[in-house]
Amino acid sequence: MQLLIQLLYLYPTMLKQIFDQYLQDSNYSQKEPQELYEPLDYMLSLGGKRIRPLSVLIACSLFSDNIKQALPAAYAVELFHNFSLIHDDIMDNSDIRRGKPTVHKKWDENTAILSGDAMFVYAYEHLSKLPPAVLPAALMAFNEAAIGVCEGQQKDINFEKRLANSVTTEEYIDMIELKTSILIYGAMKIGALVGGASQEDAERVGLFGKNLGIAFQLQDDYLDTFGDTAKVGKRIGGDILQNKKTYLVIKALELAEEASKVELIDWLTHQVSLEQEQAKIDKVTALFHQLEIPKELQTAIKKYNDLALENLAAIELSDEKKKPLLDLLHQLMEREY
Repeated sequence: MQLLIQLLYLYPTMLKQIFDQYLQDSNYSQKEPQELYEPLDYMLSLGGKRIRPLSVLIACSLFSDNIKQALPAAYAVELFHNFSLIHDDIMDNSDIRRGKPTVHKKWDENTAILSGDAMFVYAYEHLSKLPPAVLPAALMAFNEAAIGVCEGQQKDINFEKRLANSVTTEEYIDMIELKTSILIYGAMKIGALVGGASQEDAERVGLFGKNLGIAFQLQDDYLDTFGDTAKVGKRIGGDILQNKKTYLVIKALELAEEASKVELIDWLTHQVSLEQEQAKIDKVTALFHQLEIPKELQTAIKKYNDLALENLAAIELSDEKKKPLLDLLHQLMEREY
């Protein structure tokens, strides 16, 4: 176990290599019709941080030396995540995903829907490969996470139909808890169960993942507006241009005086020309600074970071064995991209 813990300090490289090899060995290149399966391999090849499947593996490693037994569950979680992204891209009419054309743009919407549906089914096929003793509990955790993602997406859609100042920060946190962090909760809980954790410890590990996921999403909101373009890898202020109701916008509308509130709503309810885009980003960002929104957001991030640490402290393992989770938390929260 000591050697395993030392190796886990190399996260994400070592676990990612293990998972990527499993993903490569599980590709769909030999299946027919290729019109259905090629988009699956394409979507999975786009990469990403692989936070969710790696969460399964790192949670399993806390309780077992045998990480490979959790690979089917890790793959199931990654399949479900990518299925949801394919469908999200259709709903959002997004052209680009991780710097490449989205599935529905590279092929068409019907192909994207069918390929996403196939991913969903294969997620359950891989989950069914888990040991029979843990399968019922793992299925319950997976189903809870899967339906939570759907509920979170619907809440996000509902927000888009509401006035900018009618959404509260509490509602926003509830939405991202479902849309983003509940799958990390499910991933970590399943990984812990596969590793042999008690139901109580598996739940604690899952809650660690949930609160880490909320902090992670809030950090994304922060970086989109206040990050460094060179490090983030995309234009800063994209959420502002898309008039997204992020935590920054909602908190600013809660704190702003009437004149600033009217100005902010005006900027965030109108599309602008290409020539006006940077002016919009600069003005809204200036209003955020005026209202000390960066400080407010960092306070919220710290709150959920601290909750994750409380969950971690409650897990009945030695501090040495918990270190991979602590390292994961620090790496995700200190990131600049």
